[in-house]
Amino acid sequence: MKYYNYILVISIITTSLFSCKDTNGKADGYGNFEATEITISAENNGKLMQFNVNEGDILKKDMFLGYIDTIPLALKKEQLLVSKAVISSKSKGVLSQISVLKAQLKTANTNKVRINNLIKDNAGTQKQLDDVLGEMDVIKNRIKSVEIQNAPVVNELKSIDVQLKQLDDQISKSKIINPVNGTVLTKYSEPNEITSFGKPLYKIANLSTMQLRVYISETQLANIKIGNEVTVKIDDATAMKSYNGTISWIASEAEFTPKIIQTKEERVALVYAVKIDVKNDGSLKIGMPAEMWISK
Repeated sequence: MKYYNYILVISIITTSLFSCKDTNGKADGYGNFEATEITISAENNGKLMQFNVNEGDILKKDMFLGYIDTIPLALKKEQLLVSKAVISSKSKGVLSQISVLKAQLKTANTNKVRINNLIKDNAGTQKQLDDVLGEMDVIKNRIKSVEIQNAPVVNELKSIDVQLKQLDDQISKSKIINPVNGTVLTKYSEPNEITSFGKPLYKIANLSTMQLRVYISETQLANIKIGNEVTVKIDDATAMKSYNGTISWIASEAEFTPKIIQTKEERVALVYAVKIDVKNDGSLKIGMPAEMWISK
């Protein structure tokens, strides 16, 4: 009889210890999964000639997805090139003179480098260097003089060159290039639609690693820090499914519990937001609820 009582006492103590360790079966934090969503917009105006994107597509960075009509830009560029050719033919002498002077300046600069190296090896003189520097100054002044005398022509050609660069940039931006790795969440435009600068084309997010945002109380802050490993659980068909997670961010300021928390008592409590990185096996979705369990 004494032996039976002894076993009973031991069983009660063991059960009590395991009950305390289980923390009444409650998780340390509750929240929802999220991901950084990026909206990709058009960078030019025109007809969407090609757009190979569908919701759910997994895209790689720098992948070509389509383009906006560039015919108006190409015609404008051709017109500018013709204008440049006409102006250049009228001022061929001026341009050739400037080209010759720039070639002389390049040669003089090469001689300057060579003489500097000779001086370092005690094989050259300071006078040789001074002569080359003086020659360079003369050439630069002659270039300025020619440019001043022919400023209208030179400035017009420079203006056309700037416009050509702007057109090349616009033509380049007419190509739709995916900027990041990720999955297409939403598609906003279709081929043959007229789009404009800043109009959204699609939304993308990298779902390979999800972030679980949970809220914890001040008393729990002492138990966690950035880099800690935690357990994340989601609802499964028959039981909870577990994932390994890493705490990547802890809010520096408290806030009131978001209204998604149901009870009024919990909504008025001050909590701290925490983000947990979780490797996605394909089951985790944006907005999905989950629990955080801190390893004891």
